[in-house]
Amino acid sequence: MKILSLEEVAKHNTKDDIWIIIHGKVYDLTQFLPEHPGGQKIILRYAGQDATAAFDPIHPIDIIAKYLPPEVCMGAVDEAALANVEKVETEEDKRIRLARENMPRLEEMYNTYDFETVAKQVLRGDAWAYYSSGADDEISVRENHNAFHRIWLRPRVMVDVAKVDMSTTMLGTRVSMPLYITATALGKLGHPDGEKVLTRAAGKKNIIQMIPTLASCSFDEIVDAKLPDQTQWLQLYVNSDRNVTKKIVTYAESRGVKGLFITADAPQLGRREKDMRQKYSQEAPDELSDSDIPRNEGAARAISTFIDPSLSWADIPWFRSITKMPIIIKGIQTAEDAVIAAKCGCQGVVLSNHGGRQLDFAPSSIEILAEVMEALKKEGLDQGFEVYIDGGIKRGSDIFKALALGAKGVGIGRPALVSHF
Repeated sequence: MKILSLEEVAKHNTKDDIWIIIHGKVYDLTQFLPEHPGGQKIILRYAGQDATAAFDPIHPIDIIAKYLPPEVCMGAVDEAALANVEKVETEEDKRIRLARENMPRLEEMYNTYDFETVAKQVLRGDAWAYYSSGADDEISVRENHNAFHRIWLRPRVMVDVAKVDMSTTMLGTRVSMPLYITATALGKLGHPDGEKVLTRAAGKKNIIQMIPTLASCSFDEIVDAKLPDQTQWLQLYVNSDRNVTKKIVTYAESRGVKGLFITADAPQLGRREKDMRQKYSQEAPDELSDSDIPRNEGAARAISTFIDPSLSWADIPWFRSITKMPIIIKGIQTAEDAVIAAKCGCQGVVLSNHGGRQLDFAPSSIEILAEVMEALKKEGLDQGFEVYIDGGIKRGSDIFKALALGAKGVGIGRPALVSHF
């Protein structure tokens, strides 16, 4: 491979002639620039420079080989020269460094609220905006947890609790507790190892990790990081190209994934205004006019343009024809749809409003759980059909409430993300 100097790369720094460096290789992105789903601005910001630090939190390492032709790779740069480039500490870098230096010890953080407080201080602004944002006025985000506050316990006493076994089975897998790590995108915004951190944690504690479609790490990186007997599920955003979808599903099954969770509540990702403001908070480069910047999208929408808005119940037989994995519909928000899923031959549902990130004023999962279980029982569909919930789970008592109302288990997303920084 041709070795290029940093000086040569730096010459290609305009909209009509743009090279960038990613992991030591130089790419000519001139033709790709207008097609970049994340917009032109971020590429232009790193014109003629090393863009690895901006690339890694958003993209899995194998995405370049998948979507860019080999001829756009112009060569490589001298790694020693690249390492000697002086790193300038920005104001945000300084803020984060000081926050990390004063971060409390792990044993001093007792609950998810503590982790959220620290995460807000030590994560970059764009990372916190993406992780914490919800749709529109974020009513559903707040109500997801507030709804648990309206459910009271009826403690029974004089019961032998000297030995408590929290283990259970979920889709046939024996796990240590009725809890799984649900799919969340862009794990590297919080940690350089991204979703692999959660893989290792799940394996260590014998709980299940759901692999996200929009992970920062590649699918293979996440699967390769698991223990030999560790179970993983796949969360699927259905691609408009069904051949792509089939390839993803069959490959996941070949790698040992034990459950297919089809996300049904996101024909287009929601308006997450906190995320949108963060993405376009800075001025555009001089050569990119302000009118060229789409201001109605954030990082979430930028990385999700492939999602098929035509997905419907009529597609379930096709999914059943391409896989033997249990099929679970993720994003159910009414009892009626839970019944339809069971009648379509699915093995379960996840009651979820996408963490309040899709449709604001969608009901919290815990609020509809009882009526879903009642509707399934009334139709004779409750046996062998597993109901999970996610959204708003902050404490063990929240998990207990979900189980008491009929859930098989619960998924946590944000709490896992904000605890792996």
